[in-house]
Amino acid sequence: MSMLNRPRLSKVALAEAQRYPFHRRPVFLLCLMAAAMPIAFATWSALLNNFVIEAAGFSGVEIGWLHTVREIPGFLAIGVIALIVLIREQVLALISLIALGAGTAVVAQFPEFQGLLMTTLVSSIGFHYFETVNQSLQLQWIEKDRAPQVLGWIVAIGSGASLVSYGTLVVTWKAFELSYGLVYGIAGGVTAAIALYCLAAFPQFEAPNPQLKSFVLRRRYWLYYALQFMSGARRQIFVVFAAFMMVERFGFEVHEVTALFIINFVANMTFAPLMGRLVARFGERRALIFEYFGLILVFLAYGGIYWFGWGVVLAAALYVIDHLFFALAFALKTYFQKIADPGDIAPTAAVAFTINHIAAVVLPGALGYLWVVAPGGVFVLAAAMALVSLALALMIPRHPGPGHETVFAPLLAAPAE
Repeated sequence: MSMLNRPRLSKVALAEAQRYPFHRRPVFLLCLMAAAMPIAFATWSALLNNFVIEAAGFSGVEIGWLHTVREIPGFLAIGVIALIVLIREQVLALISLIALGAGTAVVAQFPEFQGLLMTTLVSSIGFHYFETVNQSLQLQWIEKDRAPQVLGWIVAIGSGASLVSYGTLVVTWKAFELSYGLVYGIAGGVTAAIALYCLAAFPQFEAPNPQLKSFVLRRRYWLYYALQFMSGARRQIFVVFAAFMMVERFGFEVHEVTALFIINFVANMTFAPLMGRLVARFGERRALIFEYFGLILVFLAYGGIYWFGWGVVLAAALYVIDHLFFALAFALKTYFQKIADPGDIAPTAAVAFTINHIAAVVLPGALGYLWVVAPGGVFVLAAAMALVSLALALMIPRHPGPGHETVFAPLLAAPAE
């Protein structure tokens, strides 16, 4: 039997897989998964604010609690370490995609607070466990010197899948008077179907460095952990309240929210590969400093919408600019790839995802109450978090690596753990 005709479920070394046709290589699998995830998740996000307001009468309090529940699986992403003892990371990623698709498909069947919490929890388990394992696979399967460029293209592919989802919604939502149940069902079903195809069509790829399957928390990764914590706290404010503001304050309808998302993802498709090249050229330190400084200005401007009555055009523009800055987040991944021991990638991805979601579990519910009283204050808090992130980014060395995790590491000369 020739190498290219081996059974799909056989184990194949990464070096050997490079001799496969492109459509069966590890990078192509990463691209397929990158396309599958946002079909369900982007549709869920695009419809959510209108659905919960129209069907369940949500206010800022309920939407805050919904997102708190959504982030609980992210906080528990450390459970991936236990699961990969029993299930290969590649298989776990695809099973998680199926859970994301299934949870999304049935959202509209439970149009009340408790039901929405339940479906959100199921889809969120799939989303967060997929993201945890997918990040690990990306860093194991992509060479360090190519990682920024390849990750930039993967971001662009995910944006393209979101664009297709949103474009279809904009064109068909009013023209065909679509229902929430139909759209959620199709989007979730497509994501699950792609995941099932990937389970059947690809062999099991073997990375050259076996991953530790135990809890890993290393002192020399402290800056990476701190940046992950601040990223999770800061991003939750944007994810929960920026789009909710567009519906609550400016009365955006489904097709208008979706049109805004389309603009976001066209911009990401255009600029993400360029950002990958810029990170490769200028380094993670400069990329993250640029991102965090930009986010400070964006969040302060969001606050100005409430303080000074700035209008919908500025709010929409800020939403797009915000997404472009967040597209640089893969620089944090490549920073970790450069400083990490090869065997630490999988367990540290799980630990980092949990750290990323510590604040995410608490903030949405708590800030829902602040939103009712002072919406602008929510965005001021986000700007303060971006300022802390900027201070941390200044500690990243120009050329990170083992023993050079921070600008202080060479001075301290601490032995590597």
